[in-house]
Amino acid sequence: MNQFSLNFDRENYHEKPKNDIFADAITRTQQPIVTGTSVLAFKYKDGIMLAADTLASYGSLARFTNIQRLYPVGDFTIIAASGDISDFQYVQHLLDTVMVEEYYTNDGHVLRTQNIYEYLSRVMYGRRSRFNPLWNSYVVGGYNDGEKFLGYVDLLGTTYQSSTIATGFGGYLAQPILRKAVEGREDTLTETEAIEIMNSCMKVLYYRDARSFNKFQRAKITAEGVEISGPYKAETQWDFAEGLRGYGP
Repeated sequence: MNQFSLNFDRENYHEKPKNDIFADAITRTQQPIVTGTSVLAFKYKDGIMLAADTLASYGSLARFTNIQRLYPVGDFTIIAASGDISDFQYVQHLLDTVMVEEYYTNDGHVLRTQNIYEYLSRVMYGRRSRFNPLWNSYVVGGYNDGEKFLGYVDLLGTTYQSSTIATGFGGYLAQPILRKAVEGREDTLTETEAIEIMNSCMKVLYYRDARSFNKFQRAKITAEGVEISGPYKAETQWDFAEGLRGYGP
């Protein structure tokens, strides 16, 4: 196709060059685009508590401010995601399909949190092994037969279980606070104390993480089931900034 000739073929202008060796190449996502930041979770006396803000950032733009990153799976399990939102939506679809199949099987068995955790870890590791990872870090929390469960899965398929978990910048800013406040008190920490700890950590993240947002959702998983709160804001104080050189007029 000669673009400089008088007989320029406009209809075929958008066709790929016939000698393009990459015309049929398989492409992969090289980096996440619309992303969510930290997720926090820990064990307390009655079960598991999780929290995440509702922001999905497009690069450095706070583009979507009402995204729920805490997702219930069944009656006693929640997954929470950091990273690419579209990949998170894909995983939600996978888990919904599994739960529907399990429901229609109707064999008297129910998928426990540990089963969902293992399934998710295999999905993440399988995608990583095909060099097409899902760009997420997941926290899986649940409560089954009096047993509390809290685990982590990332885009490489790496897994671990702990009494406190934080993803994203929360691993640097909030995890030390959680370890000091929670570890060793998992069986005595009341719900009121757990809420205070969670709110304190989310406030620190809002102060320090440029991709965070002062609009959070908190979830708890107990013997009664799953409960996810509506979005709420933490009380913040910015008066100290007036004493900083270069701040304000």
